[in-house]
Amino acid sequence: MTVGGCNDSATRQLRWQCRRGMRELDVLLTRYLENQFDRAGNAEKAAFNALLSLSDPELVAYLLLGESPDDPHMIDVVQRILLPTDP
Repeated sequence: MTVGGCNDSATRQLRWQCRRGMRELDVLLTRYLENQFDRAGNAEKAAFNALLSLSDPELVAYLLLGESPDDPHMIDVVQRILLPTDP
């Protein structure tokens, strides 16, 4: 899977799922996909996929309002998504 080049259908699907219609969510999710997803382990990748299946209000709660998911793997991926990155 090559996220940066968006070469396969799975990557294109993930990129599409990161587009939520709310700029703040789009930026956070796409930044994680482009900068961290390739280095993630299988459990983290699965948690990211599960996160993308959540509703927008749930994503807002976890990524913007500081609420915490119940799943420990999802907690880890939310924390990684929220890590600041170098410009």
